[in-house]
Amino acid sequence: MTARLPVFPLGTVLFPGLVLPLHIFEERYRALVRHLVGLPEGATREFGVVAIRAGWEVAPAGSPGRPALDGEVTLHEVGCTAELRQVTELADGGFDIVTVGRRRFRIADVDSDAAPYLTAAVEWLPEPAGPDEGAGLLAARVISVFRQYLGLVRPDPQEISEQLPEDPTVLSHLVAATAALTVDDRQRLLAIDDTAARLRAELRLLHRETALLRHVRAVPVPLSELAGPPAPN
Repeated sequence: MTARLPVFPLGTVLFPGLVLPLHIFEERYRALVRHLVGLPEGATREFGVVAIRAGWEVAPAGSPGRPALDGEVTLHEVGCTAELRQVTELADGGFDIVTVGRRRFRIADVDSDAAPYLTAAVEWLPEPAGPDEGAGLLAARVISVFRQYLGLVRPDPQEISEQLPEDPTVLSHLVAATAALTVDDRQRLLAIDDTAARLRAELRLLHRETALLRHVRAVPVPLSELAGPPAPN
């Protein structure tokens, strides 16, 4: 089954169930928010979030399977819808919005002419229909390793680890979005249809990251913290 969605290219990966706040300042995406807000009561207000594969600027469409934007800019093939939950209109005409990831999709083609913003024909990707004993066993292992990982990167990991979900699929999305992974790592995890396979991939990534952190005994400092002068003693 296919559908057509508004598409919002970003330099990040959205997962089902995860919150994504956005500041909307470009006119084409202001138009997108106005379109969603104007939908009839009870309609699903969602758009597709797709990570940018290469480049920065948003623009016209390319071939199926490797959706292209302007010049060398391309989108990843798999994305996640963002459901609009909260909208704050700003004095300059922009918006601050809060969205929640809802369902995964694969892009069939991208159209830059049908609306002021990009739209895409998408195919919905399958999600688990019921309990999976194998995924449940893997989830317990992922929780254990993830807690070790949090102990290396967070000042108070116990507070966070106590909130980890028991549902294997929800857990797999949370770990993928929370661990300090590259966009490519996150994108590969988003594209995995099977929860058990996603959890196995996360185990490998968490073991890799935990080993690196223990080896270097340091956590990378965000660039934002390096931009200003040193704090006075």
